[in-house]
Amino acid sequence: MLLHLFNFAAPALVLALLLPLTSRFFIKKQAPALVWWAQAAINFVVGLAVLLAGLWVWSRDGKMAAYALLVLALASSQWVLSRGWRK
Repeated sequence: MLLHLFNFAAPALVLALLLPLTSRFFIKKQAPALVWWAQAAINFVVGLAVLLAGLWVWSRDGKMAAYALLVLALASSQWVLSRGWRK
């Protein structure tokens, strides 16, 4: 059962770790609002919420629509997190 839970959360975890590290190459003008591990933690929670919502809506794991929503949600989350706090 634990292996199934890890496999369910793996896509969210991989994207959550890769996005803060690779966003530095694409967004160079601004300092990040949070350190990379805080961004990864927030992205992971967002990713798990999206995957759970996809599981609830479609009653099964592994739907490509859920993965597409995962990528869209995490890209949006990373964009908001890397904008920095402006006054």
